[in-house]
Amino acid sequence: MNDPTAQSSPNRQDPFDLLVVGAGPTGLACAIEAQKAGLRVVLIDKGCLCNSLFHYPAHMTFFTTSELLEIGGIPFPSPNAKPTRNEALEYYRQVAAYYKLDVRQYHRVEQVTGVSEAFTVHTADRFGRPGTLEARKLVVATGYYDLPNWMGIPGESLSKVHHYYNDPHPFYGLDVAVIGGKNSAAIAALELWRHGARVTLIHRDAELHRHVKYWIKPDLENRIKNGEIKAYFQSQVVEITPDTVAVQTPDGLQHLANDFVFAMTGYHPDFAFLERLGVHFHGPDKLPVCDPDTLESNVPGIYLAGVIVAGSRTNEIFIENGRFHGHQIAADLVPAQP
Repeated sequence: MNDPTAQSSPNRQDPFDLLVVGAGPTGLACAIEAQKAGLRVVLIDKGCLCNSLFHYPAHMTFFTTSELLEIGGIPFPSPNAKPTRNEALEYYRQVAAYYKLDVRQYHRVEQVTGVSEAFTVHTADRFGRPGTLEARKLVVATGYYDLPNWMGIPGESLSKVHHYYNDPHPFYGLDVAVIGGKNSAAIAALELWRHGARVTLIHRDAELHRHVKYWIKPDLENRIKNGEIKAYFQSQVVEITPDTVAVQTPDGLQHLANDFVFAMTGYHPDFAFLERLGVHFHGPDKLPVCDPDTLESNVPGIYLAGVIVAGSRTNEIFIENGRFHGHQIAADLVPAQP
């Protein structure tokens, strides 16, 4: 049996038992469970370790407890009732180091050829240099946070428009529009206002989403009630210019002074990548075809893990339940090993 912590580079005569696309918490959990079972594993990520978590707001606090974010049987100690984004990044770095995981960061998977037991994964590094890795089986755990839902309106591609919120400091004293009514929009609006931005919230529904965190929702509602944050409900941004946003409201079209826009309109999995792999979908939510017990897709040897299992229903699978997908996949992989 191969040493599960081996770090030597593969060649065409020495393929990995498993290649995991995506080095977020779910991908790490899958690699750990396969490695525990004695398989030789490598992870590939187009960004850094836990790339999506890294791009969360710098001062974000998780809704869940640290115990529910644990992977690999490693405790997640935190002095806080709910851990922070920085604590989570530290934790997952330590877990990766403990298990000596082979993580190839800043490598994008361009193409997969071959079949089960003989896949060739074609990659490109951040300088565009090509490479290949051989693997018997694949796990796709790419999440969904890298692909924002575009609104399809004029001006959305301007440099002042952001689909990710990180830190409020650069927007002090400026007119900032926040589009959306869920957690990410609520957090951005409050933090920007508290750090001196003039904030306008624009949401297409009649009120904030009911799933906004219970300690955030009344805070934002009170700021709106007091006139500290301007809000337009049942409204939509229809155009963005360098100096304004045009908002269609129940009272007609409004042109608002604007310096920056945070379009917190949600994200979606990379369906195009899955389609290139040959994965099929069904239903309006684009649920990928996979065995609910083993998580193997309709393509033999390709497994799915994490939020992509739920298609566009991205509010169904989180770290808390996606972290167990590694157990299911490893249990199916081990009996098939020679």
